[in-house]
Amino acid sequence: MQQIPGLFVKEIESKGKGVFTNEDIQEGDLIEVCNIIAIPSHEVPILHRTVLHDYYFSWGDGMDEAVIALGFGSIYNHAVDSNADFILDFEHNTIDIVAISDIKKGEEITLNYHGEKGDETPLWFAVL
Repeated sequence: MQQIPGLFVKEIESKGKGVFTNEDIQEGDLIEVCNIIAIPSHEVPILHRTVLHDYYFSWGDGMDEAVIALGFGSIYNHAVDSNADFILDFEHNTIDIVAISDIKKGEEITLNYHGEKGDETPLWFAVL
């Protein structure tokens, strides 16, 4: 796993855990390369009945498989106007987290779970 120094997790009241940075991050910086645990398509329905349902990424050619991102990958919080994005790297079996805007020291690093900054499509859970 590769990640920039200074990433840390802290509790956010009413949201749970979030990923933060101890140093400034510049737009375009690679924040983290997350290894994955693959879940085959025939096991995804089982995943939907577990707590991991809210922490997986869709995966594969037909996006019918799932993966759990290791490192901090599966605990970045959602924001419509996120400051980072995720890249599904099928060749290396990783998920890369990249800054799409400057992120200040102490700021939470967020992803838009739909993969597009500004995408306001409702999520499967209530956003706090």
